[in-house]
This record gives sequence, structure tokens and C-alpha cells, in this order.
Amino acid sequence: MLGSMKSLNKSKSIVVMMDINEIRNYLPHRYPFLFLDRVTDIELGKSIVAIKNISINEPVFDGHFPGNPIFPGVCIVEAMAQACCVLALKTMGTGVETNKAYVIAGIDKVRFKRSATPGDQVVIRVEVVSRKRTVWKFKAEAKVDGELVGSAELLCAERNLDD
Repeated sequence: MLGSMKSLNKSKSIVVMMDINEIRNYLPHRYPFLFLDRVTDIELGKSIVAIKNISINEPVFDGHFPGNPIFPGVCIVEAMAQACCVLALKTMGTGVETNKAYVIAGIDKVRFKRSATPGDQVVIRVEVVSRKRTVWKFKAEAKVDGELVGSAELLCAERNLDD
């Protein structure tokens, strides 16, 4: 899906390992709705690679689906959106201390190809398509073991959390 991602990998990339503590500096989300565990690569203003480790201990598995746990597609989309937000906020140099956040303004071309289940590590890749002032458009994909789980185009807009 992210055909141009190959060309991004050839460009000079800033390798940044962001652990959960640093991610929490950029996202206002907290347990049980923080869906990123680590950022493995980020090129400010261009792309990000993030990880979501799926554990059987996730509260969502109490009801989706007992005996056959599948991580919900809406949670995959939320994880992709959170990666988009980290990229935008880190690029802009703002985070929770400034009460700035990015919210989903639109989601297009969402597709799911396979399920993600406990024990899976979801690798989320996002690239910036465009940016106009405080509104960003991204292409995102989520993979497990190199296989596409889902993809989407996301529109995110900056919001002041005090509003």
C-alpha cells in the first residue's frame, strides 16, 4: 500500500527509539486507550514506524470475542491515528505539556485483510501525504509478521485540550 515508503527508507531517516514514557509526553491517552508501545523510527514531517504489542490482558478481549480473541479493527485504526498524532506533535515540537493534541477529522479507504490476535506485534507505518496549517493527511498501514492487517487514510486536526 505505501508504495512511496520504499523511497522514504532510502532517504536519510532519523532513528529514534521512543519508549512508552516518551510517547506519553506526546499523547494525552492513557490505559486502557493508549495503543502504542514503542516508536522505532521517525523522520520528522515525513514518516513514523510504531509498535503495538497485543496481549491477552487487554480489556477489550473480555467481550471481543471470548474464546476467540480478535483485536478490534477500530482499535487498529486508533493505533494508526495515535502514530499519526505522535508524528505531527513531535514534528511541531508540541505535546501534552502545551495542551495540544491531534484528533481524527476523517478516515478514508479503510481496509482490513487479516485479524490481529494476542501475541501479535502490530507494526504501524505512517507517512505524511499533505499538511495545511494544523490539518494533516496521512497514509497508514498495520502489519503483523509482514502481512497487512489493515490500512487507511487519516485526516487529523490540531486541537487545544483546554477548548
